[in-house]
Amino acid sequence: MADLASTDLEALRYPAGRFQAAGPYGPEERAGQIAELRVLPERLRAAVRGLNDAQLDTPYREGGWTVRQVVHHLADSHANSYVRFKLALTEDWPTVKAYDEAAWARLKDSRMPIGPSLDLVTGIHGRLVALLESMAEEDFARGFNHPERGRVTLAENLALYAWHSRHHTAHITGLRGRMGW
Repeated sequence: MADLASTDLEALRYPAGRFQAAGPYGPEERAGQIAELRVLPERLRAAVRGLNDAQLDTPYREGGWTVRQVVHHLADSHANSYVRFKLALTEDWPTVKAYDEAAWARLKDSRMPIGPSLDLVTGIHGRLVALLESMAEEDFARGFNHPERGRVTLAENLALYAWHSRHHTAHITGLRGRMGW
């Protein structure tokens, strides 16, 4: 068994690197980001395929969330993001609600089997990718006001969630690699 504490904490926390807003984002960058969102459901399923309950309940790093919590977090977070996209497309710079991700991860539903969250990610991403592909160039300049992050364009939110998809999938695949699963 690998010693999780002995591995570089920054690399464990940010296996895909920290998010760097590298805009402005053009159609080519957005196409790649949308592709990331399109493949997340299968990549996530592949990352957790064959894991037993003990493995799902293993934190990806000391003091970090368990694999199970990461899967449920992806469903929670990406559902919130989907709603934010729709709000921004139908309202003029709406203020969205922030939520305490860590508190959500401690709720009892984050200890349930991961199947429903995998299904939710699949459904949300099917709808989200269809929505993103239907958007006009100018739609990506629309956005929302986030209480903690300020004004966020839909182009920025797309970039963030493409990174978020890689980030959390890498938490799981990195743990599997370190543990020899």
